[in-house]
Amino acid sequence: MSATTAAPLTRRRRRQPAALWVLLVPFLVMFAAFFLAPIAFAIVDSLFSQKSSGLGLGAPTREFVLFDNYAAALSNPSFIASLGRLVLFSAIEVPLMVVTALGLSLLLGAAAARFPRFFRVTYFMPYGVPGVIASLLWGFLYIPATSPVLQLLGNVGIDLNPLSSDAVLFAIANIALWGFAGYNMLILIAALDAIPSELYEAARLDGAGEWRMIWHIKLPLIRPSIVLITLFTIIGTLQLFVEPLVLRPLTTAISSDYTPNLAAYNQAFAQGNPNLAAAMAVIVAVLAFAFSALFLRIVNRKGNRAW
Repeated sequence: MSATTAAPLTRRRRRQPAALWVLLVPFLVMFAAFFLAPIAFAIVDSLFSQKSSGLGLGAPTREFVLFDNYAAALSNPSFIASLGRLVLFSAIEVPLMVVTALGLSLLLGAAAARFPRFFRVTYFMPYGVPGVIASLLWGFLYIPATSPVLQLLGNVGIDLNPLSSDAVLFAIANIALWGFAGYNMLILIAALDAIPSELYEAARLDGAGEWRMIWHIKLPLIRPSIVLITLFTIIGTLQLFVEPLVLRPLTTAISSDYTPNLAAYNQAFAQGNPNLAAAMAVIVAVLAFAFSALFLRIVNRKGNRAW
């Protein structure tokens, strides 16, 4: 390389770090402002408490109490019960969501499927409905006075009350399943479409049927996508908030602290204790992180890494 061409190349390389920072700085600022700062604020806020004078006169003072809010949250029987209820909801919702999305994707990805594009759009449409609207729609279907389905079942002697204390958790799971199964299905269909068609042709030449191709080709190759939707569902179920909040006026089975997020919302905006609410939010975040890390450790064990 001659000296005349090396000099411009050197100047171009010197300008690259500046161009790199021009591209990186907006991302770093947004990441710090909208991701790191709220987390840091919640953690710091959970370490303080608002103290009022004995007579309630004067402005309350902000005092550092370290982990007192965490101790108060974890010694609250209602909050502990809501954590247990959330774990039970996750145990119901996660396998139900994954199996439903996987079943729909395999059915619509089969060679014998009819009108697959129509059914893809149909199953995906509920994802476009806001969670509040979906909860209202299903809420009317859960009330015997307004639900044509429950009225029809009542006429044949089958009395159901989806909003009873024994069934309301399944009613909420049904709303979440209706809203997100189509979204997860599309992720799995995209993974199925990425499988080379030569593998199917070779399997058919070897006499493999549809079930053998599902078991030996499709499921192993879309395993990372199955892990991904399972992880999304775990995190989503631990954020359960909108559905019980909307259904609460329709039933007495949902209390103000039915889920941890609902309990934190109640503490922040009804009880006027944002510091305790921040501690509850941090506990839920830690729980979500622990469950996600445990799941990834299980699926990646023995060097069989999916993610």
